[in-house]
Formats: sequence, structure tokens, C-alpha cells
Amino acid sequence: MTVDRDRTNARTKQSHTLQRKFFLFLPLLLALELSGCGYNTMVSLKEQVQSAWAQVENQLQRRNDLIPNLVEVTKGYAAHEKGVFDNVANARAKLIGAGTRGDQIAAANEVSSALSRLLALSESYPNLKADQQFARLSDELAGTENRIATERRRYNEAVQSYNTYIKSFPAVMTSGWFGFEPEKYFEAPKEAQQVPQVKF
Repeated sequence: MTVDRDRTNARTKQSHTLQRKFFLFLPLLLALELSGCGYNTMVSLKEQVQSAWAQVENQLQRRNDLIPNLVEVTKGYAAHEKGVFDNVANARAKLIGAGTRGDQIAAANEVSSALSRLLALSESYPNLKADQQFARLSDELAGTENRIATERRRYNEAVQSYNTYIKSFPAVMTSGWFGFEPEKYFEAPKEAQQVPQVKF
């Protein structure tokens, strides 16, 4: 009789343990079931972010290729503006050597800031402003800056879609487990948010 009671108690304990495990894993199973193809969606959105970033990098490289020519033409007219040229060269070197996407974004913003100071030199040097090669390079650079702005917008849209998805229910329950982390936006440099000073 005692043996039967012990067996019954053991079965009851085993049953309670299984019930506890079931109720512990039920939310996980429910989340996985609700997410359905959530993993595939996260992968697809992540790939869109990577593709959009590749287009940004293409335009940043195009701008980097224009910079040495622009600097050389400008040096011919404003050789004593060494600080401006050093800033451009240092910012360009940082962008080339940047490893992470965050570092690349920071360096790209630094290049934009340094280039705006370089282009501002043309206001102080009328002969430079009239130089045909400088005008051509400035136009190419302006076109490239427009392309960068377009690709930055597309990249930020892809990041927004991706970040929104992985932070939304039910994907938020599994995205961290699968290693999907929020991506960083490519925001405009702080200098672009300031009102420019106009001198007459």
C-alpha cells in the first residue's frame, strides 16, 4: 500500500513538473507560432538595410575620389589656407579607415563639414571662383552631395522599417535571440542644423 502511494506521489510530482515546464515554455511557443515567418522577414529587412548602405558607400566613395582634385585646384589659389586643407585630408582619411558603420557615418559627416569650409574659400578668392576646373569639380561635388542625400534618405527609410519590425510584437520576443539588433540612422551633421551666418 505504501509502495502504491509512493508511486502515485511520484507520478503526481512528475505530472506537476511537466505542467510547470509546459506553462514556462508556452509563451515561447506562442511567440514563435505568432511570429510565423518573422525570422525570414527580419532577414529580408536586414538585407534591405545592407543594400541601402552599400549605395551610400558608393556615393561616399565617389565624393572621396573628387576631393583630391578639388583640393589641388584650391591650393593653387589659397595655398596659405593650410588648416582647411589639413581638415579635409584628415576627415577623408578617417572615412577611408572607418571600420564600423557608426564610425563611417561620423567620418562622412566630418568630411561634409570640412568640404563646406573648403568650398567657402571660393567666396574669398574671386579668381578661384572663376576657375573652370574648380567650377566643374564643384558642380560634380554638388551632384554627388545630392546623390548622398538621396541614398541617405533611402538608407534611413530601410533602417526605420527594420527597426520598427524588430521592436514590434511579436518579433520583439524573438529578434534578440536571433541576433537582430537595431541599426543606426545616418543623421545629418550637427553643423547642418545650425542657421548659416551670412556676411555682407
